[in-house]
Amino acid sequence: MECIINGKLILKDEIVNMNLYFEDGIIKEISNRVPCDETIIDAANSYVSPGFVDIHTHGRGGIDTMDVTTDTIDQLSNAHLKTGVTTFLPTTMTMPVERISQAIDVISQMKDKVTGAKIGGVHLEGPFINKIYKGAQAEDCIIEPTLDNYKKLTTHHELVKKITLAPEVVKDKELIPYLTSQGVSVSIGHTNATYTEALKAIEAGANSTTHTYNAMTPLKHRDPGVVGASMLHDVYAELILDGVHVSYPAATILYKMKGPEHLVLITDSLEAASMEDGVYHLGGQEVFVKDGQARLKDGTLAGSVVAMNEAIKNARDHLGMSLCEAINCASRNPANCIHNEKIGRLEKGCQADFVFFDDDLTINQVYINGERRL
Repeated sequence: MECIINGKLILKDEIVNMNLYFEDGIIKEISNRVPCDETIIDAANSYVSPGFVDIHTHGRGGIDTMDVTTDTIDQLSNAHLKTGVTTFLPTTMTMPVERISQAIDVISQMKDKVTGAKIGGVHLEGPFINKIYKGAQAEDCIIEPTLDNYKKLTTHHELVKKITLAPEVVKDKELIPYLTSQGVSVSIGHTNATYTEALKAIEAGANSTTHTYNAMTPLKHRDPGVVGASMLHDVYAELILDGVHVSYPAATILYKMKGPEHLVLITDSLEAASMEDGVYHLGGQEVFVKDGQARLKDGTLAGSVVAMNEAIKNARDHLGMSLCEAINCASRNPANCIHNEKIGRLEKGCQADFVFFDDDLTINQVYINGERRL
């Protein structure tokens, strides 16, 4: 048994000065019990939080999910680890079916072999989207959203934990119910759906909106659109909180409408994240990165370069969240969104994934399954 002492433990609703005991990768106890024979880990007054969970990320540290190999995916997992992320969903792009399948094949081979952040599955962003709101996705690779076409994307369907689609282009009524029956989080995004069409998708099982506000119908007084549907109904709302994709006042409105339990911080990061300014790639397209912004040649925003610890700091400093709430939005909430209640929380019986950081959200140590990896 090991024990973390002198840490400010971030629980769901409070920060406590207690000891955390774990063994065999599982949290066993949180209490004021004095350690006896346990191996001591001194947190030295750092915050100790659950590991962050990024359910929407295309890359980091010079590695793109669509181009991963058995060698580079481990580099990707370690790049995420440095930002406090302990579980991530490599997120694919709207590209040829063969490329998507190839990327998932590599992820499947390496899922349990990476030495950095854990791979929690795959997020398919497309190819079932609307060309009107394609954003930085390739229009010529958009295909009809049918159950047959979904099954052609990969033979590793057990890895798919989330899929972004445009519900107004889904004519196959079996698709969304089938996906939800398989435990897949269906997320509404890159969509021209009306409020009514979005609501029908939610009633069919969709539980999320993808990078809310971006690449979707906006809130209008005669048709609230997907943004309005996200605000009014019991779904998780992804948010890129880099100060570029969504202004802080608009992000604050979303937070106040959703409450602290249904807002999900994501990075939507690309390979340029954690790198210097320059020219990079996303889904086979050139991306120009300068001053914290990533754009295509025509100026279209193309993912972000924000780190999860930076997004949490922005939530605390600009949205008026408590630290507990901001951490929940980057750990518990995304874990709940993909139906995994064993990660993203400091609770007995959950996985021993911890992050140590200071007041500025600078990451000092990271533990995964009780093993120190940073």
